[in-house]
Amino acid sequence: MRESILTIPISEVFEPKTGCPICRMRNMLEERCVEYIMGAAMMEPDVRIETNRLGFCKLHFEQMRAQKNRLSLALMLETHLQELQKTVFAKKKLFESKNAKKEKTAKVNADCFVCAKIQWGMDRLLVTLFEMYEKSADFRTLFAEQELLCLPHYEMLTGLSPTHAGKKTASAFDKACETLAANYLTALSADVSHYCKMYDYRNSGAGADWGNAKDSIERAIRFLTSR
Repeated sequence: MRESILTIPISEVFEPKTGCPICRMRNMLEERCVEYIMGAAMMEPDVRIETNRLGFCKLHFEQMRAQKNRLSLALMLETHLQELQKTVFAKKKLFESKNAKKEKTAKVNADCFVCAKIQWGMDRLLVTLFEMYEKSADFRTLFAEQELLCLPHYEMLTGLSPTHAGKKTASAFDKACETLAANYLTALSADVSHYCKMYDYRNSGAGADWGNAKDSIERAIRFLTSR
């Protein structure tokens, strides 16, 4: 399969072969979106209409705050809060239901501009991923060489395969996903068990062999949550 503007980002995400490739894909989109929204896009009227309406989740507020551009964040907060005053807490309209404010509040709490953009990008990249898996033997090899698939992304990929993968490759794709997730889980479980055993006084001491266990708690959390 020839490389194109669509396949190059997938290839770049899969090349490192460390960690979960779908996490890397998500992280790439997330980083670019946060940088975009905190840059010149903050002053684009169509973008501000969307950020005023959708707002941001806690995770992405924190990532935006870490960009050190507090004025841009304050300006977005200013107009987002004003939008809430107009849409959620404005005087009840004549034909509005009695639960209208609750429904509007729930929608704002559930929405996030960055999450929506990441999902939009992921949907399109994953279509290309499945096409590459079906058409490119090299990509199938690259996929199989990944270190792992985290549990949430294992579920996501195998859930998409019935509608996104070709009939001839769906079963092989699911098997490849299972191998990546299950093999890593076996090694991870052993590392966490070894970590626990190292707190037995018989295994402690200056020359204690922790193997790969020292960061096993963090790796287990990433595997289970994708974060």
